[in-house]
Amino acid sequence: MAETGNPASPRVQRGAIVQLVEEIGIVVPNIIPFQYNPAKVTRNLKPWNPFEVDQTQRGAQAPMVQPYDPEETYQMALELDATDELEDGDPVAQTSGVAWRIAQLKKLTEPTEGVFGDLIASAQSLVGGGLATQASRPSVPIALLVLGPGLILPVRVTSIGIEVTELSTTLHPHMATVTLDLRVLTPEVFKCKSGPAIDIAVAAYRLTRLQEDALAVAGFAKGLSSVRSILPF
Repeated sequence: MAETGNPASPRVQRGAIVQLVEEIGIVVPNIIPFQYNPAKVTRNLKPWNPFEVDQTQRGAQAPMVQPYDPEETYQMALELDATDELEDGDPVAQTSGVAWRIAQLKKLTEPTEGVFGDLIASAQSLVGGGLATQASRPSVPIALLVLGPGLILPVRVTSIGIEVTELSTTLHPHMATVTLDLRVLTPEVFKCKSGPAIDIAVAAYRLTRLQEDALAVAGFAKGLSSVRSILPF
């Protein structure tokens, strides 16, 4: 939804995905704002199911047991369009259309040494001058899904689909739809790890849950006014 320019129109707040990239112990946020907020966001919650546990191996489970937060996922489609930027004479859009936006989103699925570290490493590899480094397990930075102040959650991108719907005369993507599947990272997955990015991720998760709890309490209070008409006692 684009802003109309009418001063009476409400200002539209854009959603974003923020990568928490650690550079020498400091978190450098890589902010990827949505060009347009998604028209639809699908949220799925999958609680732990005690009835799926093999009762002969682990013993009977209490039917209401919930040992950890439900598995939570989000799915959304982001629309990308270079038309407005081309009309404004944006040099990046003129050169590559929306390819730079697609590249930003694709980086969410790749291990990184930081924005500039990746660029340097790629250049060294291109000329055959890469330096030998100690073997380590590659990992992607933690990302935050930001859908307004009421929803800021640490997530991992589990799937990304890119559909180019229009090409420019230079065969760069002019319009595209990027579908993202995201899984929420709960504090439990960080129990054996530490670092400034993890501290931010856990704090964001707890803040969002606190706001949800406050909304649930408000709903409980509203429900009390109608409980007499629902219950027979």
